[in-house]
Amino acid sequence: MLWYEKIPEFLFIVASRYYLLAGIAFIICYLLLRKRISKWKIQLRFPATKDYLREAAYSTLTICIFATVALICLSSPLKVYTLRYKEIGEYGLTWFILAFPVMFLVHDAYFYWMHRLMHHPKLFKSFHVVHHKSTNPSPWAAFAFQPMEALVEIAILPILLVIMPLSLPHLTAFFLVQMVYNVYGHLGWELYPKWFSRHWFGKWINTSTNHNQHHQYFKGNYGLYFLWWDRWFGTIREDYENKFEEIRSR
Repeated sequence: MLWYEKIPEFLFIVASRYYLLAGIAFIICYLLLRKRISKWKIQLRFPATKDYLREAAYSTLTICIFATVALICLSSPLKVYTLRYKEIGEYGLTWFILAFPVMFLVHDAYFYWMHRLMHHPKLFKSFHVVHHKSTNPSPWAAFAFQPMEALVEIAILPILLVIMPLSLPHLTAFFLVQMVYNVYGHLGWELYPKWFSRHWFGKWINTSTNHNQHHQYFKGNYGLYFLWWDRWFGTIREDYENKFEEIRSR
């Protein structure tokens, strides 16, 4: 089989995981329990049907771009330029374990600075405006990027594969965790407990409330998994902790 003949397989893997995760979150929160849990929604109003359709359409386009880039990195002749490996013994058990947190730390740093850059007035319309049409995001907004942003988002994959040795378990965990956290970040409800945003540990973890504020106000709260870049560089919104506690106190 030629490498490019695997595109249906890669599309199925990415699409099935995304539609499953975002679909389950949407069905539970926006359909089955909508009335019962509506008072705990971060923004009390709900998006319009056209918003869900736009988000799902752009997410589908993003899935195609993500799957294509992953295929090129992992199956095309260009794979020889990556550090992907198959056997744990090639780099040892210590690196196999350490690689998991390292790749998420690298991704988090990449995302913060890339995200801030895309908010520059000269770049925003070309890269990021579609994602911010979801001022009150739903789970379908997790991958709702215009093509230029989708390419920048997935660029972390070749970067990781070039700078550090990674195996299939690393890549599987990476795609799954980032997808889960993206869906949670755009969920529209906060899942962490009331005390979390001011806790010595929780204050460094990104939350759905934090990212929802970014969508609502367009400025501040640029992080992905963690909040240290926002806190270190003064880009976290001053009303974040109060808003978090207000939502969890309803």
